[in-house]
Amino acid sequence: MPNNASPQADDVELRPLSARSVVLSLLLGLHPPELPVKDLVRSVEPFGIAGSTVRAALSRMVAAGDLRRADTVYRLSDRLLDRQRRQDEAVHPETLRWTGDWEMVVVTATGRGPAERAELRTELTRLRLAELREGVWLRPANLLRPLPDDLGQVAERCTARPDRPARELAATLWPLDAWSGTGHALLAHVARARHPSDRFTAFAAVVRHLLADPVLPPELLPPDWPGARLRDAYADYRREVADAVRARDHEEAAEGAHARGGR
Repeated sequence: MPNNASPQADDVELRPLSARSVVLSLLLGLHPPELPVKDLVRSVEPFGIAGSTVRAALSRMVAAGDLRRADTVYRLSDRLLDRQRRQDEAVHPETLRWTGDWEMVVVTATGRGPAERAELRTELTRLRLAELREGVWLRPANLLRPLPDDLGQVAERCTARPDRPARELAATLWPLDAWSGTGHALLAHVARARHPSDRFTAFAAVVRHLLADPVLPPELLPPDWPGARLRDAYADYRREVADAVRARDHEEAAEGAHARGGR
């Protein structure tokens, strides 16, 4: 059962930069998620990563199935396109007006191995369900998202109206105070970050945090819930990065035109 303890104000998980993480984050934030190698190298330069390091990382990522290459253009693989879709849903989840109903998923399959059970738990968590007890998963029925086609083979889905007060049940299922505390710490960290690498790591942490947002109806949330502000901040940052990439493209095109005109 979740622990609702609040984190410390500075409890923010910031992961170190790598060429792979920067390239993936850049492409995950672009639509379509592709860039020529020259643009990738130029976009990663502000993070202090050398072009040779980027090119080596690109080769490894193609070999690992993270990227696909067509001539000089690198694009996310199909597997990572699914990750981009989940990330987009985390930033802009589709919700419905909540009528008081709850989604309930009861796992009915038996005889599964540990790996299969862990995979199902990961999938149900990704669908923003929370486990009330072993095999019984719940969430308010306010979220519009597709469910896996094969879920019906291992679980029964139904609509429920629990007797317990909804706010109390939500606070039992999710560590809302802890999530809110970390969200506020991230907003403060983002506001202080100035260097491109600091901003990158901060917003990468924002995305990870949004993926864990239960996206509850407003009436079930604690006061001053930071979810909307985190989404707005990340959307602004993603536009900023995309604008910077486009500006570099226009600058390079103008330089090329000027060079051709001077011949």
